[in-house]
Amino acid sequence: MAARNTFAVDEKLETPFNIKHLLRAGVYIKRHTGKMAAAFLMSVAAAVTALYVPKISQWVLDVAVPQKDYAMLWRLLGLFACILAAGTVCNVVRARLMAKTAQGIIFDIREDLFAHLQKLPFSYYDSRPAGKILVRVVNYVNSVADILSNGILDMLMQVITLILVAAFMLATDVKLGLVVLAGLPVFILCIVLIKPRQRRAWQAQSNKNSNFNAYLAESIDGVRVSELFSRQEENESIFTELLNACRKAWMDAICISNTVWLSSAMLTQAVTTVMYLVGVYWYGGGSIVSFGVLSAMGQYANRFWQPITNLANIYNSFINNIAYLERIFETMDEPVTIADAPGARDLPAIRGEVDFRDVTFGYEPGTAILEHVTFHARAGERIALVGATGAGKTTLVNLLTRFYDVNAGEILLDGAYNVADITLHSLRTQLGVMMQDPFLFTGTIADNIRYGKLDATQEEIERAAKAVCAHDFIMGTENGYLTPVSERGGRLSQGQKQLICFARTLLSDPKVLILDEATSSIDTKTEKLLQQGIEALMQGRTSLIIAHRLSTIRESDRIFYVGGGGILEQGSHAELMARRGLYYQLYTAQMEQEAAAS
Repeated sequence: MAARNTFAVDEKLETPFNIKHLLRAGVYIKRHTGKMAAAFLMSVAAAVTALYVPKISQWVLDVAVPQKDYAMLWRLLGLFACILAAGTVCNVVRARLMAKTAQGIIFDIREDLFAHLQKLPFSYYDSRPAGKILVRVVNYVNSVADILSNGILDMLMQVITLILVAAFMLATDVKLGLVVLAGLPVFILCIVLIKPRQRRAWQAQSNKNSNFNAYLAESIDGVRVSELFSRQEENESIFTELLNACRKAWMDAICISNTVWLSSAMLTQAVTTVMYLVGVYWYGGGSIVSFGVLSAMGQYANRFWQPITNLANIYNSFINNIAYLERIFETMDEPVTIADAPGARDLPAIRGEVDFRDVTFGYEPGTAILEHVTFHARAGERIALVGATGAGKTTLVNLLTRFYDVNAGEILLDGAYNVADITLHSLRTQLGVMMQDPFLFTGTIADNIRYGKLDATQEEIERAAKAVCAHDFIMGTENGYLTPVSERGGRLSQGQKQLICFARTLLSDPKVLILDEATSSIDTKTEKLLQQGIEALMQGRTSLIIAHRLSTIRESDRIFYVGGGGILEQGSHAELMARRGLYYQLYTAQMEQEAAAS
């Protein structure tokens, strides 16, 4: 199955603005409208009070100072202090409200996203690098949450601030106000020319950062393999290349963004200079334009252009984040192909009979791994699956557990319950699966064993561990069953991890036991001890055993040789050896290899 978006392939974020994604995000905004409304009122109050500062300077310069009215000067000073205090309080309250809002939106989106990721089939994760899934849950959600909270509020506030500044400016002096407004078309032209390049630059930066995260996650997960094959220099070279791509994309985006800021700053200075020149010209010509008015208008001119620049930046952020929203919703919209069917019922306690009836399956359309597979496993029967790598052995058990759904045919339990018609939870609680790759979670050894049965007592945990010969080595650790386990069980040997996972599977007391290379990482001495526990635990359970080490499955009731899209041979070890067919050839070749190695 071809991987989508490897670390060397950019995500396609160059999409037009689509309002439907923003409207869909409204469900997350609505949950926090109360806090956002309160923050908006605080912002308006802070903006209005701040706009009185230039008026105070005008009154000081035009009235209090010329008239030497010290009482008025002190009153204006007190008013100035009150305005600063009120603005500070409003801004602090607003900041806290918006911080809570942003975190609330982050929490809601991540909760929904993670819940959906937990339901997606294996095929979704098989075709995507983990790093690019993580970047959607972490980076994209952070960015989107900020624009949905602060971005929307800031956009409204910048518009209101722009209107208020224009109103105060025109109320102070209409002619000078029109001079300032005359620069607006020029700035809009600059934005129209620059903004598309700025948007593409920031999307390119996001793409390179996503690639970097994907490679970093892959490298950390595969560090042991990298060191084993001495790939450090090659990995560092790829890492450096990705870092350079991130740096270049960042610098390109910053340079273009600075062009917007520089255009705004230059235009602000030019318009302000023209405004001063016009004011002085009128003043020299006898028009009544006081020094206080010029001072106030200069301050208003500076304040007028800042909201316009901010609006341009907010618009750019909206464009980028709509693309991020699309990726988030794309993940949420991934079909949960493995789910409870409408009207699915719980599976009652079963005896353990398994029937495959004319089952066909392929991971990719048009490419079948299994074709028309039919067999019956009796309750309590032990069946071994052997064959070449990639023949479909693991696929068979993945279909039974409904990690994948069959393309055709049906799988029945006890001859009456189609696995497609019963709830996943009730199905999997009666199936015990020991996968080939042991995986441990962060926690204690007891926590990892209890993962298979959350209400298990300590006695039950120890009983399961003893059955698989894990108890002795567990008690030899620093804190026994309370010994902490790092991510993926880094401090334990592969065999020890596999024994813990086996105890976890057995603790669930399944009716059907699936062992997928369950002893592949255990040494021969430990395997002999483990076989004793396996023998006892298989009593009364239907068991499907996948094994490359054929000596471990000689006592199975039946052995299936899987290949060519189906079951090519089946029978007991003795029957298949007497037949001198495919199993015979595989077994004798393996025995000769082991003899030569010894």
